[in-house]
Amino acid sequence: MAMVGSEIERLIKEAFPDGQVVIVDLAGDGDHYAARITSEQFRGKSRVQQHKMVYDALKGEMGGALHALALETIVPA
Repeated sequence: MAMVGSEIERLIKEAFPDGQVVIVDLAGDGDHYAARITSEQFRGKSRVQQHKMVYDALKGEMGGALHALALETIVPA
């Protein structure tokens, strides 16, 4: 079963309460999403570390209920 965008957003916002989160269903199929997350928690972290933080927030759903997620992680200016 595919994961809905609102659930992805909820999990990410739970992990990044200071963050701004934008979720886009790329293909309209509920399987391919893009996420843009802006959070102070990313400051000082490498891009790989930032993405791992987001994957951890998804609690094991990446590769399961969530097939594909294009990530853009941003540190606030």
